[in-house]
Amino acid sequence: MDEEPLVRWDWIARNWSTGRVGSISSLLVDHIVMSGLPIVLGLLAALPIGLACVRWRRLYQPTAGVMNVIYALPSLPVFMFLLPLTGLTKATVIIPLTFYAVAVLIPAVVDGMTAIPDHVRQSAVAMGFNPLRRLLQVDLVLAMPVVLAGLRVVAVSSISLVSVGALIGQGGLGNLFTDAFKRDFPTPAVVGIALIVALALVADGALVFLQRMLTPWARVRRSA
Repeated sequence: MDEEPLVRWDWIARNWSTGRVGSISSLLVDHIVMSGLPIVLGLLAALPIGLACVRWRRLYQPTAGVMNVIYALPSLPVFMFLLPLTGLTKATVIIPLTFYAVAVLIPAVVDGMTAIPDHVRQSAVAMGFNPLRRLLQVDLVLAMPVVLAGLRVVAVSSISLVSVGALIGQGGLGNLFTDAFKRDFPTPAVVGIALIVALALVADGALVFLQRMLTPWARVRRSA
């Protein structure tokens, strides 16, 4: 009997089509959605919470403590806990990943904001900036490198953790792993791993590029 090859290229070609549920391309789209939404939602939630923690410092320690506990929870039991509430839907995966994103991004926002020198804020005030304008045009801009560094961690971890949702039928590319295990057929697992790694590299590279575009002064300082 011939040994099964590690990759069956004919299987990949037959199962790539976008016109079929469960095809590789449809699983890829699901994976992008389920990993991308927590990144966006986590950032939208972490920004106001982090700014509140900077404004009222007493909030930070209890908030960070709660978020650390949430981040320490294993993803699979959390998915199982949500099943009675959200059912076998993408929300069962997206909700926990959003909380994980918030747990990482709140410290990033706080660290980025507290690292801004006081004399920079005072200069903005002296130039006539009101609090909102200073926040949008000075504080958040200068805090952006730290926030984007946290966002890179969130992006890579979300792309990886989505695959765990395959155990409840909502794992995007992770479904290729369960398929490979059930059939003792390695090709789907190899495809899933390769695409997840590629997604993580693309997401990280895009955020690095975004940081360079939004913080041109950092490039000037490094070149000097």
